[in-house]
Amino acid sequence: MALSYSTFILNKSPLEQFEVTNIFSLQFPIFGYLTLTITNLALYSFIVLIITLGLHYLGNNESKLIPSKWSIAFESLYTTISTIVRDQIGSHNERYFPFIYSLFFFILIANLIGNIPYNYTITTSLIVSIGTSVTIFIGVTLLGLITKKISFFSSFVPEGTPLALVPLLSLIELISYTARAFSLGIRLFANISENRSLLLVFKSQTPGKP
Repeated sequence: MALSYSTFILNKSPLEQFEVTNIFSLQFPIFGYLTLTITNLALYSFIVLIITLGLHYLGNNESKLIPSKWSIAFESLYTTISTIVRDQIGSHNERYFPFIYSLFFFILIANLIGNIPYNYTITTSLIVSIGTSVTIFIGVTLLGLITKKISFFSSFVPEGTPLALVPLLSLIELISYTARAFSLGIRLFANISENRSLLLVFKSQTPGKP
């Protein structure tokens, strides 16, 4: 069994914010040396999960008569997000709210951690951003096909469209719908990566010491 690890968890330059590096590796002499590796992406994903659960644990007010500041803050956020979701998908689809709420907080905490200098931001990884958006896109599409069946495809035909334009507009709507699987993930990746790139540009333009 072989063990290797890296003592540097924080990044030493803005450019390294985009790199996925190994922090801890463990090799087992089975199946031709099975390797178990923990990267900075996996580590920071676990940190985001722990912080998210910890904050909500602090906001738990089941055993207290007077709500704490954490409880008031999270109840306000919960109400705000719930109102937005209800306006978008309707009150009869609130069963999907826990997933939306969890995804919102996971991305929020990940981006806030990334604002700390020399930390790794998991949303700067295309695997995370595009992988998440594509997975959700597939799930939403399958859910639409299961619940609405053949009428799901009627959403690709704009209301009041002349019969002659139905094939063309349906194709445009289908392409637009499919592009969301990548555009949403790329938008998240680009917004976060842009800030890190600006740090590197500003650093390169700063004159050095004489």
